[in-house]
Amino acid sequence: MSDNQYDEDIDLGSLSDDELVEQMHDDLYDGIDEEIAEGTQILLDRDWTPDRVLNDALVSGMNIVGIDFRDGILFVPEVLMAANAMKAGMAILRPLLAETGAEPIGKAVIGTVKGDIHDIGKNLVGMMWEGAGFEVIDIGINNPVENYLSALEEHKPDILGMSALLTTTMPYMKVVIDTLIEQGIRDDYIVLVGGAPLNEEFGIAVGADAYCRDAAVAVETAKHMISERRARG
Repeated sequence: MSDNQYDEDIDLGSLSDDELVEQMHDDLYDGIDEEIAEGTQILLDRDWTPDRVLNDALVSGMNIVGIDFRDGILFVPEVLMAANAMKAGMAILRPLLAETGAEPIGKAVIGTVKGDIHDIGKNLVGMMWEGAGFEVIDIGINNPVENYLSALEEHKPDILGMSALLTTTMPYMKVVIDTLIEQGIRDDYIVLVGGAPLNEEFGIAVGADAYCRDAAVAVETAKHMISERRARG
């Protein structure tokens, strides 16, 4: 989008609100975290509410990143840079959003299953969910069923996301889902699974609500399933 070498001379404070938001979308796309932090603070100083900054400047910017990632225009390294820039803005906004009691779009617990230490895909999904306005609790890698259960109990999320990159660890997803069924809490959560060796048939076989082939699909699926669930009340 924008060419970084010309950006260095831009005085963000001299831009109108609309121009600044557009510049922040460019900066997110290019992964420039200092400018995202600065722009976030400028909008707050101009009496923008924290949730307006979140939605108009950050989430809508990450939506552009998500669409281009889905369409193969951007790749994982660029998306990680964009997500990192988003984090710089979120670091300023998160405490303010907590104070105002602004509701996130939904809450998700995400982690890689027992025996598996791969986390790039999981991290990307977590960042993209956060970029779409979800509150995300990342419980890391190599998680036995107990870790998932205690995170679900503590955080009461809408979504449980599980990731695996090894064919040998994939079946553990079924162990977790079967345990949720045994405890009578399976229907309390939307369970989404992902990882390179998985496919839709596997997602159905283990009893997940959906298989997400990449982070962009994970965002669309999470949004869609949460709004459907809320519509049903």
